[in-house]
Amino acid sequence: MTKKTADVTWPRANARRLARQGLTAPGTPRLTAPAAVAGAMLGAHAQVLSAGELSVALRLPPGATRADVRHALWTDRTLVKTYGPRGTVHLLPTADLPMWTGALSAVPAGKNPWPDGVRMTPGQTDEVVAAVRDALAGEPLTVDELTEAIVARTGAWAGERVMEAFQDKWPRWRQVTHTAAHRGALAFGPNRGRNVTYTSPGITPMDGQDALPALVHRYLRAYGPATPGDFARWLGAPPAWAARLFTDLAAGDRITEVTFEGAPAWVARGDASFPDREPARGVRLLPYFDAFAVACRPRERLFPGAAAGRALAGGQAGNYPVVLVDGVVAGVWHQRRSGRRVAVTVEPVGEALEPAAAREELALEVERVGAALEGRAELTVGTVTVGPHA
Repeated sequence: MTKKTADVTWPRANARRLARQGLTAPGTPRLTAPAAVAGAMLGAHAQVLSAGELSVALRLPPGATRADVRHALWTDRTLVKTYGPRGTVHLLPTADLPMWTGALSAVPAGKNPWPDGVRMTPGQTDEVVAAVRDALAGEPLTVDELTEAIVARTGAWAGERVMEAFQDKWPRWRQVTHTAAHRGALAFGPNRGRNVTYTSPGITPMDGQDALPALVHRYLRAYGPATPGDFARWLGAPPAWAARLFTDLAAGDRITEVTFEGAPAWVARGDASFPDREPARGVRLLPYFDAFAVACRPRERLFPGAAAGRALAGGQAGNYPVVLVDGVVAGVWHQRRSGRRVAVTVEPVGEALEPAAAREELALEVERVGAALEGRAELTVGTVTVGPHA
């Protein structure tokens, strides 16, 4: 195990994290394409696709819009929409998908939440994933089309509508949709009208023994110093398993222990330098479920004081779009669109947005949001009345 390095403070760690994600100077030389940005973020959360597009666009050079992200996703195919960490939908770089699928398919599965009579067995899961892979070898398929194809390859049991979902019942096979994605058999295709489609990502997952260290390395470069518990929460993995993984990587000299805010934490090997720079400065708007707000720890440093009560929902980050001032959360915001008009309401928390200079920066940042959304933004400073996103 490597020796501890000098202490790392929150301001230095936060400044490095912000810089590496393009949140200090959007469009830094290595972050000029959507895939590069998504890679630096370790995926843009896209359960709300428009929020994922905005997360990426705001880190690109000035003048970039959501159209650039959509072009990368559906035309260039340098981005892929699929199930990522925590089993949630993300935009990931297509070139990184072998690593992602290799790592995600190697994470131990948690307890199956479905009741007897609904829950699929491991054997049935393997059968459905194989059927998905075969069915998607051709053109993209809608959910109904894919259901028919799976049933034809496995049996009627896979299509039985037994899953309670959104005041409806889904076919049994859909409980392993994210599993099929994690094994490299499925990704999202372009919508067909209002219908979601699935397609084959056309990749072969890396071996998990190689993919997991690579993912930890990327995670620690983006969000380190971090603990095994931080990694487990971000990935949606068992904490004990993550602790063993970090122990093994440390024994192999793949990661380096440091002291972060007085407690042990880890960085990637060879990445223990935190330049003595000024604390992060500036105003940034982050949309729903932005990766930076979700992944950065300790959470109480990113959401200090009253910001935690206003911008977290039951302790969960991402349910509110947030305003960063000098690298920490200092407000929430919401946007409502009508034609090209984008009405942005910002609700400050604390006093960080009171100075005239901060208000000027806020106005410029709101203009950037409007431009990224291909609209014209109008700023109101007041109460955000919209509740947290589910």
